[in-house]
Amino acid sequence: MTTAALPKVSGKLTPNAPLAPLVWFKSGGAAEWLFEPKDLADLQAFLRELDPAVPVMALGLGSNLIVRDGGVPGVVVRLGKAFAKVSKSADLTLDCGAGASGILVSSTARDNGIAGLEFLRSIPGTVGGFVRMNGGAYGGEVKDVLVDCDVVLRDGSLRTLPVADLHYTYRHSELPEGAIVVAARFRGRAGVPDAIQAEMDRISASREASQPLRSKTGGSTFKNPDGHKAWQLVDEAGCRGLTLGGAQVSEKHTNFLLNTGSANSAEIEALGEEVRRRVREKSGVALEWEIQRVGRP
Repeated sequence: MTTAALPKVSGKLTPNAPLAPLVWFKSGGAAEWLFEPKDLADLQAFLRELDPAVPVMALGLGSNLIVRDGGVPGVVVRLGKAFAKVSKSADLTLDCGAGASGILVSSTARDNGIAGLEFLRSIPGTVGGFVRMNGGAYGGEVKDVLVDCDVVLRDGSLRTLPVADLHYTYRHSELPEGAIVVAARFRGRAGVPDAIQAEMDRISASREASQPLRSKTGGSTFKNPDGHKAWQLVDEAGCRGLTLGGAQVSEKHTNFLLNTGSANSAEIEALGEEVRRRVREKSGVALEWEIQRVGRP
């Protein structure tokens, strides 16, 4: 697909853009095109004029993602600073750009005396990603605090979807196919900044103690099956520390896969599949991937 075939943009359009530096695993191929829109209007105009046959994928912080080694066809959209603002919009409600981090959202909530959003501090990603995935941790889930979200559809139109329209289940939403989340409103409850900060500190310390945060990882690898904890099933199947090439099951938290330095995405994904095989053999439980896997092998 040549530059001539693409709509004119005000933002940045990069051909054959390496995605490995943009994802937590630091592995994987390139995007055929990487589009970093200047603002909402730029994104809408681009999608409206882009050939409908060209696939489009949104990329946040790349925390919960394996980009396969063959790269991603079509256009990868990455929302930058223009989409990373957070402000109080109404009583106990924050208006958040899709590019804002969970840390920024929870800190802004604290500064405005809004409790109930502390758990977002612990989700490694951006608002767009955790609205799509119904991100959750430490007793909270996005579905509990989301009022509504703004999405740009594949034809460039802007729609506001109330939380009920997303039909949230565990780590899953029914966003329209090809929709890119550009903003969301979260509502908490009245709280005291000091108490909110204390809860954020507690969550932060708990994560630090239990998760391999200093490593090249992708966050929680598998969803917790009903009545089970994924890490426990992985551990009981003897997979703690298991390696394949440069990929390893974390010894600190067995529901995390690590790139020890030289792994390619094929090794990371194959290790995940081997873990699934061993767990199924040991416990009869079929683990489901929580990490998204995209692109061509």
